[in-house]
Amino acid sequence: MHQAAVLGSPIEHSLSPVLHHAGYKAHGLNDWRYSKIECLEADLPKVVLEADQSFRGFSVTMPGKFAALQIADRASDRALAIGSANTLVRTQQGWRADNTDCEGVLYALDRLVGDAEIRRAVVVGAGGTSRAVIWALRERGAVEITVINRSDRRQELRNLTEGIACHFVSYDSDLFKITAAADVIVSTVPADTLRPYVTQLAHAPLLDVIYDPWPTPLVSQTAANGYKAVGGLTMLAGQAFSQFEQFTGLDAPRREMEQALLQHWKSLEPQRR
Repeated sequence: MHQAAVLGSPIEHSLSPVLHHAGYKAHGLNDWRYSKIECLEADLPKVVLEADQSFRGFSVTMPGKFAALQIADRASDRALAIGSANTLVRTQQGWRADNTDCEGVLYALDRLVGDAEIRRAVVVGAGGTSRAVIWALRERGAVEITVINRSDRRQELRNLTEGIACHFVSYDSDLFKITAAADVIVSTVPADTLRPYVTQLAHAPLLDVIYDPWPTPLVSQTAANGYKAVGGLTMLAGQAFSQFEQFTGLDAPRREMEQALLQHWKSLEPQRR
């Protein structure tokens, strides 16, 4: 039997098993299992390093993403640049760390704007998720990124923003002017945090990494203003595709995986009311 698992805390409501099991089913991988393991950051090294040989990889969510990078024997360039890892893959040379969150962002951006050029972008929030977002935006060709955050964290993000114009502004700035000039907006902060600023922010195509609750007030206002919005479920699917491929060595059956995710999410709707 081959195994993979998602590590994090709390982990009970993780949707990752839905995605990966759909991939196994599509490929007829009857000897693969994907589980959820409750794991605090301090416990992650023990869980990973003592895992038996049947475990081919781990998906890592918070709070373990920084520890995942630290314990790895090798790491991808993008994981090193972003400073965290959401993927650990067993190799002959030991555990290799990667960050596929940026793949999720790229997948969601493709859904949002297709092949349209992204030159100017706005990122709301400067936490851990924003690092993968900035990496992905640069990959898509962004040359000017404005980060809206309560504090100026440019030094922490310097390695990701070298060579482009990166501005840090507070919520007291002219947010309408800033967002109206953007090709895309990516919000990485909780819905309630942005509630006072929704009318000022909703003036460009939006990727909101939140998927519960959905739609967020910002998504609703963006749609009302005539702009497209996509959410965190799309990003979640996108990051899982690359993980599936690294764990199994097979192409991810994207349609089947994403369809299973959306169907499962719809089945949970009565519980979310």
